[in-house]
Amino acid sequence: MEPQRYGPFAYSPIHQRPKLTWPNGARLALWVAPNIEFFPLDEPVPFGMGHSPDVLNWSIRDYGNRVGVFRLMDVLSNFKIRATASVNAWICDFHPEIVNEGMKRGWEFMGHGETNSHYLDAEPDAERQVILATLDRIERFTGVRPNGWVSPGVRLTWNTLDHLAEAGCQYVGDFTNDDQPYLMDLDGKRLVSIPYAYETNDFPHFMRLNQSAEEFENKIRREFDVLYRESADSGRVMGISLHPFIIGVAHRIGALEAALEYICGHDEVWLATGSEIIEHFLATTGES
Repeated sequence: MEPQRYGPFAYSPIHQRPKLTWPNGARLALWVAPNIEFFPLDEPVPFGMGHSPDVLNWSIRDYGNRVGVFRLMDVLSNFKIRATASVNAWICDFHPEIVNEGMKRGWEFMGHGETNSHYLDAEPDAERQVILATLDRIERFTGVRPNGWVSPGVRLTWNTLDHLAEAGCQYVGDFTNDDQPYLMDLDGKRLVSIPYAYETNDFPHFMRLNQSAEEFENKIRREFDVLYRESADSGRVMGISLHPFIIGVAHRIGALEAALEYICGHDEVWLATGSEIIEHFLATTGES
């Protein structure tokens, strides 16, 4: 994609679109997207101290892979939520137990680069190889090629979307500019943008804004209330983006549990995976 003033998609005011419907009369589609990430100890940790070994910041993140992710899995399973995890390919090599456990619980896996210590800012051919290697590695491990993608650090180049479409991805979560899916046109190749979460995302909430667990629960509930009310007219998508090393610690997990209990106490909420949302969207809009 050449640099351009607007994205490779049409501007579409939400109040001028056809009504969007979800299966079985559901009003709102909820998808939960944990970020399962690997950080090499022999490289600087992003947002860390800038040197290696950065034991403090590395250990915080490694806790998520050793403890937090399994605590998070139990909470999601209690609400019968099958997560759509964005996975660094290196997780398959260094922590395969996490992927195996997610597979047992019916999780979907999206591509998320090789490691979150490396962003997609390489030359086009090198970036293409990273994307293909990520998708290929997850496919070899799980037996299913990822349909979706979230870029490490949500950092893209002008070539990222073209590479994803070429690699067979169906949807991307990097754009947080809508409450409904929408189509992207990449010179005849198609991607669908799925509403991803920046506000209801534990990383900016806790790591950048330094807000409390109680505020995170309240934020999720308020987000849900508005989207649920608006979805009476046309379906909405609500995403919750999580990191096991943040929400998976003992003093924060209760906030997520309380928020999900509130959401799941409502009727007409579809607990879906990313692929389920996109496949239904394409089928009902005549684009499949």
